[in-house]
Amino acid sequence: MAIRVADIRRRKQAERLSALQQQANLVLGEQPGGSLWLFGSWARGDWDGFSDVDVLAVASNRDQASGLADAVLRHGMADDVLALTEQEWQERRNGNDPYWRAIGRDAVRLSAA
Repeated sequence: MAIRVADIRRRKQAERLSALQQQANLVLGEQPGGSLWLFGSWARGDWDGFSDVDVLAVASNRDQASGLADAVLRHGMADDVLALTEQEWQERRNGNDPYWRAIGRDAVRLSAA
């Protein structure tokens, strides 16, 4: 039975998501009360060898979101992290900006406290 490139890509993406979910649980163990969301090419499934890992750190207030983002970086979980409050995340993902609507549509929740 021949292995297709699409099958290999799906397996690699599933492996990456599983590893990120494990890291998210560790980060949220240190910084409880928020959620972490994967966005960008890894969330959409159109990643390549040069793709970075993009994460949203979402919490009830700015200080918690920033602390969560710092923890993500400290653990080496992502290359880019954006810190948002819950309100900002809901407004952006449901707003009129096509960039944020696309992020909201494609984002994958890694874990939540």
